[in-house]
Amino acid sequence: MTEPRSGPYIWVTWLSKLLVGDRSCEWAAWFKAHHKNYDRSPSPFDAVTWQMNHTALLNDVRAGLELDGNRVLSEDQNYFNLRGNSGAVLGGKPDLVIMRDDATGTIYDIKTGQPRASDNAQVMIYMYALPYVNQFRGVEFDGRLVYKEGSEVEIPFEAIDDSFRSHLFGLIRRISDSEPARKVPSALECGMCDITLADCPEMIEGDPRDAIAEGAEF
Repeated sequence: MTEPRSGPYIWVTWLSKLLVGDRSCEWAAWFKAHHKNYDRSPSPFDAVTWQMNHTALLNDVRAGLELDGNRVLSEDQNYFNLRGNSGAVLGGKPDLVIMRDDATGTIYDIKTGQPRASDNAQVMIYMYALPYVNQFRGVEFDGRLVYKEGSEVEIPFEAIDDSFRSHLFGLIRRISDSEPARKVPSALECGMCDITLADCPEMIEGDPRDAIAEGAEF
């Protein structure tokens, strides 16, 4: 049964997709930030296979980093909740983190799918947030995306600039506001959303790729 949260709680991956336009419906993130225990739509996504593939690749990357002499922190060791001045809490869990003696570190995120702009945004949010968390306080992080085919994308520390902060803070303000954020229902996006009709009557079902309009003059 849907219940209100005591305060806004925002998961990093909700933000990363919205920041770069992979998702457009800010209302869905707003709803999840302000509510818990809501009914969820069944997902066609094969979570078990994804989890096995992700874990296997993560373990390979971790083993390589440890072989190079790094101390590596994994997943739950990196879990954080960060409260901002607004009272909103940002939560996340980077895949792998290493820290060096010179107060620098690298955040690794493991991806088994095709590269997306939101992958970069996700790591950049981690790079912003982690230096505020006690065990990582003051560390300057760069980021690295590792994909299943072996390619890597490096994200420099300097990527967390005033422009990025402005976009991130603006989105967090809209998601954490007491007024609902913009709702943009579409069949494609609603098909990837776990919120049901009970909480979102505007939800659109069906795949628009199956519909073909007629009558064009070409």
